[in-house]
Amino acid sequence: MILPKVRDPRFITIRRGGTLTDPDHRLLALWAATCAEHVLDLFESVRPDDPRPYEAIEAARAWTRGELPMMQARAIAGHALGAGRDLTGAPRFAAYAACQAGAVAHVAAHELGAAAYALKAIRSAASEVDRDAAGRRECQWQRDQLPDQIRELVLDDQRLRNEICWSVFDV
Repeated sequence: MILPKVRDPRFITIRRGGTLTDPDHRLLALWAATCAEHVLDLFESVRPDDPRPYEAIEAARAWTRGELPMMQARAIAGHALGAGRDLTGAPRFAAYAACQAGAVAHVAAHELGAAAYALKAIRSAASEVDRDAAGRRECQWQRDQLPDQIRELVLDDQRLRNEICWSVFDV
């Protein structure tokens, strides 16, 4: 489980009683989609004809543009989860990253799940000798993709939820 038991109001939109603005919610979704897309090839290399993870990433982006309702993005995200369920290792984690990215439209805190599963995918695909270094490189790459407007929010979220995210944000 990558979501905290007590939800952080910074990841709840203002209209639902939190402090998250709609523009920042969209930036979180875009960042999550970027993280998931960066590892998508790890899924596609074993399931080239299964579009569900790609569709979840695109659903997140379409939601940010107002082209897709939240509930539809959420449903498409669930299909990406199904795409990875019978797999193991890097392909599974890549599909799960896509699922988490698509789910950001519904719950903004899924942004960290997309990043964490992408890191697990990279680490899983690397040799045992290079696993830690590969994880550090990917984590730094993800951080380099963060828009300034949400950078501190995400970095603090990584610090606070690192333990429930398999400590993948230790760099």
